[in-house]
Amino acid sequence: MKILVPVDGSAYTKRMLAYLAAHDEWLGETHRYTVLHIVPAVPPRAAAVLDKATLKAYYEDEAEKVLKPIRAFMSRHNLSVEYVVKVGHAADVITSVAGKSKHDLLIMGSHGHSALGNLVMGSVATKVLANCATPVLLVR
Repeated sequence: MKILVPVDGSAYTKRMLAYLAAHDEWLGETHRYTVLHIVPAVPPRAAAVLDKATLKAYYEDEAEKVLKPIRAFMSRHNLSVEYVVKVGHAADVITSVAGKSKHDLLIMGSHGHSALGNLVMGSVATKVLANCATPVLLVR
């Protein structure tokens, strides 16, 4: 099974990884994993005054802060993982990557907002569920 695992480095990502570790059926050589981290884009006006190398270094540094502990977790479980870093809006990028690379399952943590919280703030998980054709396993 080809599994997409979006991560943001939050406590909800850690909870999702703990769920994976506790359920052996999700960790194994029969699965192929893609860990996806989305770095929010620098506002266009700010990006316009930065040279491309500085901007690229910023995105790489921000991604590495999140991916370093994820790499350690995956390594501890002897999993072969592809790491993908994209820049943009999380829900849009997750939906796009899941569809284009034809993943069988998407496993992600959820902040567990109430219905009112989703209405006011929106939710990446809610938007992914609404727009993604790939089956989604949400871990709260």
